[in-house]
Amino acid sequence: MSGRQSFTRLVPLSSFRQANISTPLVARQVLRSSRRGYTSSAPKSSSSKLYLGIGAAALAGAGGYYFSNSGQAIKLEAKPSSFAPTKDDYQNVYNEIARLLEEKDEYDDGSYGPVVLRLAWHCSGTYDKQTGTGGSNGATMRFAPESDHGANAGLKAARDFLDPVKEKFPWITYSDLWTLAGVCAVQEMQGPTVPWRPGRKDRDVAFCTPDGRLPDGAKEQNHLRAIFSRMGFNDQEIVALSGAHALGRCHTDRSGFEGPWTFSPTVFSNDFYTLLVNEKWNYREWNGPKQFQDSTSKSLMMLPSDMALVDDKIFRKHVEVYAKDVDRFYTDFSAALTKLLELGVPFETEERMKFTPTV
Repeated sequence: MSGRQSFTRLVPLSSFRQANISTPLVARQVLRSSRRGYTSSAPKSSSSKLYLGIGAAALAGAGGYYFSNSGQAIKLEAKPSSFAPTKDDYQNVYNEIARLLEEKDEYDDGSYGPVVLRLAWHCSGTYDKQTGTGGSNGATMRFAPESDHGANAGLKAARDFLDPVKEKFPWITYSDLWTLAGVCAVQEMQGPTVPWRPGRKDRDVAFCTPDGRLPDGAKEQNHLRAIFSRMGFNDQEIVALSGAHALGRCHTDRSGFEGPWTFSPTVFSNDFYTLLVNEKWNYREWNGPKQFQDSTSKSLMMLPSDMALVDDKIFRKHVEVYAKDVDRFYTDFSAALTKLLELGVPFETEERMKFTPTV
């Protein structure tokens, strides 16, 4: 671990595994990562958000161009009112999200990918299996009070990022868009293929969920089991989903915590687990909430809820498996994320789609 003294590691070797990755693809990934710096500043509010009225929405059925406040022309997809989207239509939405992830590199560490995945996770993780409420079906985070819940702080950046996609493809619901964007983020950051299916309906403010349904990073294993079992997840799935902490970073103006979990916060990997197991973690001495700091570089952090995964004997067993076997982690994470994104959704089809990454 002594070689990890600064944020210089762009692409973890574990990401390449045994896949057939061509040299040009690897070169492109390195080029993409090399453009991304490490900052903690929040992005400015999007200036390209469109406000389409009824007339504009009607014109969208016949195609056309609309201009954002910044003057950017956005072509709207021409679709009849009886339009039934196909796999190719959803692939086009995926490709547009991927294009924006590639082009808009002004967010943390050069990528909106982690915060887009967080949006998909948080809009789905409110599900309660006892009452059948919450989950991704509804996209109720569009409204206060849900948008103002503490656990959702900072997610306006992800919602604003996806607004131009919704404007270009007005036929897709916000619920489907946000979850598809989460799938896209994982895959475009070199993660596993995540099967997905459409069928979510948008709902109004009356369906907003109460605060407190999402995991609290300041708490430990009993809290994790209570939150995830409410959704129907077991211990192995809890640990698998926690691997998303390989991505992104915390902010003092949102959660109160600060810093990234790994040295490659825009590359999906099993580094979260290897660091948990192999690194020594100490309490950080600072004027903030309780969090942990790696003893080697003192540049990484772990939350109390992260450390619970190695303190708890049952959780730790799964952490050690994923630290050693990246393929097993990718398989289990894909299955758990698919399950999370589908909780509480009354689908009309059992068929799932797999999307072709653009990288």
